[in-house]
Formats: sequence, C-alpha cells, structure tokens
Amino acid sequence: QVHLVESGGGLVQAGGSLRLSCAASGRTDSTYGVGWFRQAPGKEREFVTAITWSGGNTYYAEAVKGRFTISRDNAKNTVYLQMNSLKPEDTAVYYCAATARSGYYTLSVSGYYAYWGQGTQVTVSS
Repeated sequence: QVHLVESGGGLVQAGGSLRLSCAASGRTDSTYGVGWFRQAPGKEREFVTAITWSGGNTYYAEAVKGRFTISRDNAKNTVYLQMNSLKPEDTAVYYCAATARSGYYTLSVSGYYAYWGQGTQVTVSS
C-alpha cells in the first residue's frame, strides 16, 4: 500500500503561481510513476501531468504545457507540481496518484492508477 497526501493548494489570482506537493508513505520501496489529475465542478477528472520513477520522462496535458512543471525527489518520497501563469480555468481539486505502470498512455489514464491522495483545492480568481 502507498499512502499519498497532497498539500499546497489555495487561492491565487490569475497569473500567479502555486506549488503542490504529493508526499508518499507506506510501500515506497517499489518504483512508481506519479500523476496529477484535476477535477473541476461538474466536469470529469482529467489528466494534468505525470512523471516516471526515474524522473527521466514527464508528460503534460496540452492545456498546461509550458506553465506547469512536475518533478520528484525520491529521497523525500515527494512529487511536486509547480504551477505558473495560473488561469481561472485551472480551478479544480488536484489529485496525485501512483501507479506501477509506465509509458505515456498508461500514465495519462486515471484507471491505471492504484493509489490516490485525498485532493487539494486550487482556486484561481480572475
């Protein structure tokens, strides 16, 4: 079992920045890819970004490319999501998730993730 806890959400003005963290505990000896997903009110959960265990491969949704950056510190069992140039449409609950799989297709699909955090709210005001 892997337990994930997100933090760093909050209220920010459009154009501002936030950094989310996803801290893992439990069985962190295995290699896991980690993804961030988000869900806005009335919408389906959508893929935002993902990173492989080594950090050598990262993937981004088109809507966040060039604005968001995912990174990880395996020594701290933590994955980060730096969000810059935030827009009102980025408002959502952000979830991190872990999977033993790899590759863009699987990392971008929520159904392939076995472990999920509780989510953190990000609100961007216009």
